[in-house]
Amino acid sequence: MTDFAQFAFSAADDFDEASVREAFSHAVPLRTIVVYCYDPRAGNIPLLVAERLGDTYPGEILHQDGRKVASTSTLFPVVVAGGRAFDALRSIAVAQHLFGIENIVVVHHSHCGATTFTAEGIINAFDREQHSDIAHAFPRETLCITDYAQSLKSDVALIREQPGTPRSADIFGFFYEIDSGELILVASDPGEPSRAK
Repeated sequence: MTDFAQFAFSAADDFDEASVREAFSHAVPLRTIVVYCYDPRAGNIPLLVAERLGDTYPGEILHQDGRKVASTSTLFPVVVAGGRAFDALRSIAVAQHLFGIENIVVVHHSHCGATTFTAEGIINAFDREQHSDIAHAFPRETLCITDYAQSLKSDVALIREQPGTPRSADIFGFFYEIDSGELILVASDPGEPSRAK
């Protein structure tokens, strides 16, 4: 078995969490997290959001002493089923902790697979086909999309109410029409003015 400890910052003998966090905050100029669906047809979403918000994506990888040490990207994608925010909450908190973020963007797209079933439908299918009860594993309203405007408004509100979301972050909910490539703002929640760091 290979020991991967050499690749973990926290495994180093001289590990200093505060110093490592400070270094990370300078290694990537992150501003924006974009949560969207893993459907390959939605692959342009980070580029469109970057263009809309003035971000850099994908950016360049910076090298030092033969190692990849940083990036110029200001936007990180978080790819989850249906682009639902519930699945991205931990990633948002971690991005804030390591880099600080200014914008959180949720995008749902046309003709999404998450609109082909209901919460009851997927719960019953798991029970019948997998002999597994997922009825309480996830909030029902996050399992599928029945109304795009409502799901985007709900996801923006869900992100805002989470303790891992910075109060100063602006939150946006967009609808992406796959065939036309149009990105339509549906919901937004501006952040509070930043207090001191």
